[in-house]
Amino acid sequence: MADNTKLLALLQRPLEPTFYPKDDGKTVVDLPENYLTDRYKPIGQSLQTRFSSEADTRIAVRATTLPDIRFAEELPRRGDFSLFIPKHRKIAGDLIKLFLDQPDVDTLMSVSSYARDRLNPVLYQYAMAVAIQHRPDTKNLNIPSFFDLFPDSFVDPTVIPKLREEGAVVNNQRDRITIDIAMNYTASDREDEQRLAYFREDIGVNLHHWHWHLVYPGEGPNNVVNKDRRGELFYYMHQQLIARYNVDRFCNRLSRVRPLTSLREPLPEGYFPKIVRSLTNRGFPARPQNTILRDLNRIEDDVVLSITDIELWGSRIAESIDGGYVVAPGGNRIPLDEQTGIDVLGNIIEPSALSVNSQYYGNYHGHMHNLISFSHDPENRFLEGYGVVGEFQTAMRDPAFYRLHAQVDNMFHRYKRTLQPYNANQIGYAGVQIQSFGVQLNRANAPANVLLTYWQRSQIDLGTGLDFGPQGNVFASFTHLQHAPFTYRFAVNNTTGAARRGTCRIFIAPKTDERNTPLTMDEQRLLMIELDKFRVNLTPGVNNIVRRSEQSSVTIPYERTFRPMALSNINLPETEQFRFCNCGWPHHLLLPKGTAEGMKFDLFLMISNFADDTVNQEFNEDINCNDSHSFCGIRDQLYPDKRHMGYPFDRRIPTATRTLSDFTRPNSNMTNIEVQIRFTNTVIART
Repeated sequence: MADNTKLLALLQRPLEPTFYPKDDGKTVVDLPENYLTDRYKPIGQSLQTRFSSEADTRIAVRATTLPDIRFAEELPRRGDFSLFIPKHRKIAGDLIKLFLDQPDVDTLMSVSSYARDRLNPVLYQYAMAVAIQHRPDTKNLNIPSFFDLFPDSFVDPTVIPKLREEGAVVNNQRDRITIDIAMNYTASDREDEQRLAYFREDIGVNLHHWHWHLVYPGEGPNNVVNKDRRGELFYYMHQQLIARYNVDRFCNRLSRVRPLTSLREPLPEGYFPKIVRSLTNRGFPARPQNTILRDLNRIEDDVVLSITDIELWGSRIAESIDGGYVVAPGGNRIPLDEQTGIDVLGNIIEPSALSVNSQYYGNYHGHMHNLISFSHDPENRFLEGYGVVGEFQTAMRDPAFYRLHAQVDNMFHRYKRTLQPYNANQIGYAGVQIQSFGVQLNRANAPANVLLTYWQRSQIDLGTGLDFGPQGNVFASFTHLQHAPFTYRFAVNNTTGAARRGTCRIFIAPKTDERNTPLTMDEQRLLMIELDKFRVNLTPGVNNIVRRSEQSSVTIPYERTFRPMALSNINLPETEQFRFCNCGWPHHLLLPKGTAEGMKFDLFLMISNFADDTVNQEFNEDINCNDSHSFCGIRDQLYPDKRHMGYPFDRRIPTATRTLSDFTRPNSNMTNIEVQIRFTNTVIART
């Protein structure tokens, strides 16, 4: 076993003791006797002998100076852990630092083995995953998905007992049947918001949200937090979430989500999550309709705040946006300039440890999450934990998440409106002419510019997350939206007489809202969904370019979202293994749902001048994890596009430009076509 891969044994079945067999019983971790918890020290010898007798691989943990983890033990092992709670976030940052500070892999293995059975499992897994991703001697290890470790955060809990029964009774894995996860199980169709359950409760969507925040943690050592354009990525990734959600609302005849402009009005949207935490075996609390948000006085959680606090922070941020500068400690003014303003603002609003003045601007976005997630028990009177909005991996299930982020989004749009529209030089590319553009399904005789969506039933292996459960694979099936594969084809004439490079940018936006009312240009630009962005070499003359939908720079394939990684996979070549990192939008939700009759969209293509796009670093989108760089950036490198995220639609459009065609017509390097997305209400099994 390669030296650093032994760490993966610690990232399996998080509630089972470290000495318990891993990797379907093939691997056992041998701990020094003093590493055992008080419960197991008296019987340690018999336990280790019992579990190691049939193991193929034994990992000996070297005894070292025991780490001081009292700061992290403040969090109950069988309690809640939320990165929205400042106290928890600080503990997580300190634990990440402890793991990063270990001089080598052997010492990290020792320190983390000791910590594993004593700390909150979600805290431990999070801090270890961040540390592994950022240590030079471990960063190419493929960490398991949060779904592998805690499937109960993502699936209907009624299937868990069925899976345990199937695994316990049927020893032969080939004879085990697949347990079906019911679709839309949290509410009936009498609840209008349930039309979007396929989006909000999608496993891949919620995994994406968790993993993005894993790649971009808000607290920890500077080299972990301070990544290139981190604040802008927070803005853009969440802006795209809201755009996608709103477009799918149109597809389901629902209006745009209403921003949470007032924290003093009742929340009409209720949510009853029906998700059970394996740590406590208690369900996430529900929020009834028309809940009134109240000041929080949860002293035990160190969450004491008032609605007035959040309103004050919001007004300070708005005043700074309007004034064109933010206030640093001591009163110094930092301009919100055209180049870095959005990044500065993103770090303030989230906030991350990079906020220029956390004392003054506070915790606007994070404490709005807390305000909603504790709304059912604001004083901890009933000893209830937070609701689903209190955790990254479950927050997107709740309709209130989108209202919260629509409000955050409006703060960013407020800043973007202070910037001048892009001028002709900033969006043009002289000598580059798009002559034709079309899209077509990858099937014979498919009609041009018609895309197709449908339901797909897929299988997932939940065996790795069933602590103290059966060994081997235990499968469940779930139904999700899917689209038929398609291909873009376009012809570009390079009339300059010399080779040129460009960046192709493809967006899609609806033409009408839920009432079939045409959208204005300004409305449409805020609903532009990025589908792809890639570099292209243009030889003199006509260039015929073909691009497949599965090559999208936004998404990761199904296999990367759901493929479990066991220790048995460690002998894969490094690049093959590393390919399975899983930050990126799930590919099955690349397209909006559309409608049965065919919903009309504008498909936009632009080729911008690479000389103005480049950050002077080369990257290959076909290796490692570079293929999902639009939302996730590139590890250890600059964000691979000098333009602002969302360009050319991140700024207001001149008022004289009334339609997208008005916008593209004067520029030969861009075009738009009308496409239809047709939804077929049938379920097709994944083959």
